[in-house]
Amino acid sequence: MSVFPLPAATRGRATLAVMLAALTTGFAMSQAYRTVAALMAPALQADFGASPQSLGLFAGAFHFAFGALQMFVGIGIDLHGIRRTVLAMFPLAIAGSAMAALAPHFAWLVVAQALIGVGCAPAFLVCTVFIARSYPPQRFAALSGLVLGVGGIGMLATGTPLAWLIAATSWRAGFGVLGACAVASWVAIWWCVTEPPRDAPSERESLGQAMRRFAQLFALPHTAGIVALGFVGYAAFIALRGLWLGPLLIARYRWSLVDVGNVALVVSIVSMLGPPLFGRLDPGPARRRRWLVIGTVAMAGLLVAMAAGLGAVADVGLSIVFGLLSGVLVLQYADVRAAYPASITGRALALFTMAMFLGVAAMQWFTGWVAERAPAYGVAPFVATLATMAALLAIGALAYVVLPAPRRA
Repeated sequence: MSVFPLPAATRGRATLAVMLAALTTGFAMSQAYRTVAALMAPALQADFGASPQSLGLFAGAFHFAFGALQMFVGIGIDLHGIRRTVLAMFPLAIAGSAMAALAPHFAWLVVAQALIGVGCAPAFLVCTVFIARSYPPQRFAALSGLVLGVGGIGMLATGTPLAWLIAATSWRAGFGVLGACAVASWVAIWWCVTEPPRDAPSERESLGQAMRRFAQLFALPHTAGIVALGFVGYAAFIALRGLWLGPLLIARYRWSLVDVGNVALVVSIVSMLGPPLFGRLDPGPARRRRWLVIGTVAMAGLLVAMAAGLGAVADVGLSIVFGLLSGVLVLQYADVRAAYPASITGRALALFTMAMFLGVAAMQWFTGWVAERAPAYGVAPFVATLATMAALLAIGALAYVVLPAPRRA
């Protein structure tokens, strides 16, 4: 039974806002966990002798686990509700934090990252489904953008504050602090959140029926294009901010970890502004897809410019603009929301989120593989990495244009 037992009819805007804010704390923790690699990478290389490919595996383990669980999270939300799903899974992130802080070797740390990814798997999906079930459809893009922006507070924590903590103590203390914050988030969700009202199904689905309905999403012709763009867009931002930005600035310009943390902090702040901005500027179904394509191609161009090595000021400036422009990707949540029937909103958003975070895992692993092998071909590692990310963005945008679009009423 909920400890916040207001009936649906008496819920005002303030009550919905409090519940959404509590759910957003879980998403903020997810954002913090997914971006620790950029600042922990130098320390992990020193302690464990981790190679670039190993660092890509470390960063990608969270996202692979996170993405792989989205199907089951979506089914869990549709069958058991938002509150039960997030409260049951989030403790695994807390356990993973403790495991990471005590990791005796690198393989243990990778397993801990995967466990954290499982625990955080419902973090953003519960927010989007809560919005879809509690607010009018025309507010979906703006509120999803607001959650993405506010959730970026988690990335702020993995900027200068985490850099200072690692420099003063160790990377292990970073995982310890994040674990304590995750406990506070779980308590806030348990205390504040009740299940939003929804249309009751005529009969309760079995797990097998729910999985078959999830699989039916792949039979719809417009799903392929949505998945293709979702696979690369957010992945490019997280690969830059969450993994390669720190090593790039340290290797190219010999900056300190705190200097890198300051840049990561600014990129994180700017990236928080992008989703609410583009959410409010949502041009509607007729032009939304065009905005997504233009924004994705522009992001690819920024990465190409960074690969050219135009200097420290240019690299910092380009990464900041990249962080702001990445906010355009929030429009794809609205695109997905409008492309599928309301009865499978949870599963459709789960499929898109799964594509996003499996894409993050794949891009972080693949760019690590590219960075490790590039010198053998006379190419600087970060030039190859950034160029690869740009090429993947261009391919995703092309697929989104060429493949069938959803039919609009």
